[in-house]
Amino acid sequence: MAKYWVADQACIVADRCLQLFGGYGYMKEYPIAHLFADTRVPRILAGANEVMKELVARSL
Repeated sequence: MAKYWVADQACIVADRCLQLFGGYGYMKEYPIAHLFADTRVPRILAGANEVMKELVARSL
């Protein structure tokens, strides 16, 4: 449950920062671009978030 929630929240924060910084989020020289790219990885590694939702639902 924690892995799903933390990965989802990190992507939400990165998306909001990308909106705040605008075009800087797409230029590799700026840290926000690295943050945006790095927060996508936990959603995929160690099981996709959709699979995690299913596992959590089974345990409830």
